[in-house]
This record gives sequence, C-alpha cells and structure tokens, in this order.
Amino acid sequence: MHHATVLPVAEADYLAGEPLSEIRHEYVAGQVYAMAGAGKAHNTIALNIATRLRNHLRGTPCRSYIADMKVKVERAGAYYYPDVVATCSERDTAADAPRDYLTAPTLIIEVLSDSTETVDRREKMRAYGTLESLQEYMLVASASRQVEIYRKLSGGGWEQWILSPGEPVRLDSVNLDLAFEDIYEDVEP
Repeated sequence: MHHATVLPVAEADYLAGEPLSEIRHEYVAGQVYAMAGAGKAHNTIALNIATRLRNHLRGTPCRSYIADMKVKVERAGAYYYPDVVATCSERDTAADAPRDYLTAPTLIIEVLSDSTETVDRREKMRAYGTLESLQEYMLVASASRQVEIYRKLSGGGWEQWILSPGEPVRLDSVNLDLAFEDIYEDVEP
C-alpha cells in the first residue's frame, strides 16, 4: 500500500505563488484548492451585477471588484475569490493597502453553480460571517432565477431574504436597487 503526506502550505508561499499560477486557487487553513471554471450563465450574471455596482459606486469612496480579487478571512485562515465584492473601507482602498486582496468587504456576491453551491452556502458563508465589515452576502442562482440576500442584524445574527423574478433586489450595504431583469440580462432561461 502507498500513502502520501500532504503538508500545509504557508500563507506567504501561497500569496507569492498565486500571481504566477495559470489558474486561481483558494487557500483554506494551509490547504490550496484549484478553482473550477465558470460557464456562460455564471459569468454573465456576475458581469451584469458588477457593471451595475461599479456604475453605482462611481464617485464614492467604495470600490467594487470581480472574479480575480481575493478576500482574506483572518479567522478562517482563508483567502477566497468571490464573484463580485465591494468594499468601502480605507483598509482596502488606501494607497498602502494590499493590492491583491481585501480585508474589509462590505458586500460579497457569489453566483451559484453545481460545482460551487455547497461551498458557497456552507464553508464560505460561515467564514464570511466572521468578517466584522461584511453587511450583506448575496447568493444568485445560475440554473434558475432566484436571489438570496443575507443581511447582518445589528444585534448579531443574519436575516435571510429569498427573492423571485419581479421582486426588487435591494442591497442596503451599498444603497443599490437592482431589477431581476438586470441581473439575468442575456442569460438563457
């Protein structure tokens, strides 16, 4: 019988190697995981949201990013690549802030697909929930038309909103209203 030993990867080694890699990797507690590629619907939804978010935040101290910006979750010992993320924190926008990751996001959006849904709903939701700065976590289905928004409550905990076509999609964290039709524009039913 053969066996292999899997050794943890140092955070500094991950951060040094990630820009050199042809594929993106997420880092969780010393382990590195290759990211699966996304399909057309997934990419179109993320781009639709990111475009509207970017236009809305223009001229404000907040910034939005898509796909290739990592979020550092200190308590989970992790770096994740959300589909869309916004930050309004000087910790992330200052000239001396890290260039390839955020530490204080206000809003995180994940587009769900068969290969990512379980991780997005469980591992990432739990990890993102430890970020003091995070006000909203939005999950957008790519195989159907449904949006879930989790909003942090002032006394602790989260409230969940499940939205269907025709309902307004309100992102309180960045004061943005999205139409369902805008989120799913050019996505085949």
